[in-house]
Amino acid sequence: MQPSVWQILIVAALVLVLFGRGRISEMMGDVGKGIRSFKKGITEEEADAATPPPKIDSKTGDRSADNSKTADKTAV
Repeated sequence: MQPSVWQILIVAALVLVLFGRGRISEMMGDVGKGIRSFKKGITEEEADAATPPPKIDSKTGDRSADNSKTADKTAV
């Protein structure tokens, strides 16, 4: 048994009466923010995975990225 058009309209009207237009649009906005946040997190995670880890100097145990930052600070 499938719901008829009238039954769907009655349920929709009850939802609007119970929650109100403002509350429903607010919930949809929250859902949209959640989706955007999820997509942003996925792209950041992929970007972090794509960047190679810094190389570690076997003699000093320092990272090459840290050495270049230190060299820049001492040159100034």
